[in-house]
Amino acid sequence: MTIRKFIKIDEKKCNGCGQCVTSCAEGALKIINGKAKVVNEIFCDGLGACIGSCPQNALEIIEKDVADFDEKAVEKHLENKKHDIPCGCPGMAMKDFGKHEIETKTKNSEAIPSKLKQWPIQLHLVNPAAPYFKNANLVIAASCTAFSFGAFHQKFLANHRLVIACPKLDRTEGYVEKLEQIIKENNLASITVLRMEVPCCAGLTILGKQAIANSGKKVPFLEQIISIQGNLVES
Repeated sequence: MTIRKFIKIDEKKCNGCGQCVTSCAEGALKIINGKAKVVNEIFCDGLGACIGSCPQNALEIIEKDVADFDEKAVEKHLENKKHDIPCGCPGMAMKDFGKHEIETKTKNSEAIPSKLKQWPIQLHLVNPAAPYFKNANLVIAASCTAFSFGAFHQKFLANHRLVIACPKLDRTEGYVEKLEQIIKENNLASITVLRMEVPCCAGLTILGKQAIANSGKKVPFLEQIISIQGNLVES
């Protein structure tokens, strides 16, 4: 044990996006229960390559009494990882659902009509004062959900207004404030956060809840989760 530079993770800020995991060349970090964790002290070199990749500023370098960095142990660890299931963000792991594909046939070849009722839909672009938000049932959807859940339009767009965002890849600065403004100005009937089951997507739920809390309004809130195989997960 020696006092040396070591990574510190603020779990309150961490949203489990996994970007630090892929930035750590030594494989010292892993997403566990939706939060970044150091898997072994000897794998962390204390140089902080992971810090710049964190969108939540949840990482910092501190002086701590920990085990010495072991380069040979890191080499062995990385070799073993080549044969393991990916330990970063689960949303980045390759999966093939081809074997489970089910063909569905309809009585005619007509396109299913869209249930989308407004434009734009990107959270970055919407105007909080847009009249279509008045008294609306608002869906805050993760960008991947519409491509993953077959009945997205029928179940989540009918009689709803929509904003979409990606908590992992978007620049989320200002998202809470914009959602808060939408809530304050429009007397929303309800808010549904629709997200994927991968840990990094949980950040969307956090954004929605924080916006409601900041607004001081009481709005019925529901979180709905879609599995990576496109099924609605019971919440």
